[in-house]
Amino acid sequence: MRQPTITDYSLLVFLAVIWASAFFNIKLATDSFGPITIAFIRVLLGSLPLIILCVYKNIKIEVFSKDWPWFAAIGFVNLVFPFFLIAYGIKNVQSNLAAILMSTSPLTSTLLAHFFIKNEKINLLKVIGVSIGFTGIVYLFSDNFLINENNLFSALCILIGSLGYVIGGILTLKISNKKNENVTASILIWATIILLPICFYFEKPWNYNPSLTSVISITYLGVIATGLAWVLRFKVLKDNGLVFQSQVAYLIPIFGVILGYVFLDELITFKVLVALIAIVIGIYFVKKSTSSKKILSQKNI
Repeated sequence: MRQPTITDYSLLVFLAVIWASAFFNIKLATDSFGPITIAFIRVLLGSLPLIILCVYKNIKIEVFSKDWPWFAAIGFVNLVFPFFLIAYGIKNVQSNLAAILMSTSPLTSTLLAHFFIKNEKINLLKVIGVSIGFTGIVYLFSDNFLINENNLFSALCILIGSLGYVIGGILTLKISNKKNENVTASILIWATIILLPICFYFEKPWNYNPSLTSVISITYLGVIATGLAWVLRFKVLKDNGLVFQSQVAYLIPIFGVILGYVFLDELITFKVLVALIAIVIGIYFVKKSTSSKKILSQKNI
């Protein structure tokens, strides 16, 4: 991989802003749409840029190949499950809280990877990182001004939704020999197939009378925050590798808090700032451990 340039860092920040902007746009979309409809339209529109990318790069989309059970399972766990829970929970909590809660994925993945992924055992740095990060989450939940008995369940739904990304990532290792573009397009298509009948049966989206703001937000969620964001992710991965791309995890909660304040005038309490700092520090220790391990392994080759 080449040395990152100013353009590479700018693209990384741009990617983080796009992913972080998803949270306040989900909040705006909930004013007119139900959570299942939001998840459905998001994966439907999000699949289009990926399909176009695969056609352009002449990559076969194996959505209905012999590995379709894996694509369907990952589509459900990694997209349907978290997209629904985020949209459901964010209705009653600030979008900046959702951004912080979802940013715990790297911490949760560290714990699950210890049990399910070979050569990803936990060590001292990971213990320190996970401990600091989850201490921040516990502290955040003590903020009675933002999280109370009326929206505690909603906050927990978002936190549980972050598990979907982690478990989906672990399942993706089962088909790691396939191109990223093919896998992403296939799981988005399967998520669309799964959500279509559920959405039509439970929420009957044709009965909605959405506001223009909600329509713009839900369109942005699908085309930009899901589809285009994944296309940009592939470019960053190709140019600079996974370690560089993974730095986006530090930036998403920060931009999530900033954008919630700018666009929705959301309150930023002292406990929100403390939790945000704790999670970013926790992610730093976890990723530092992973990076150090890769450097040592390279020296031993």
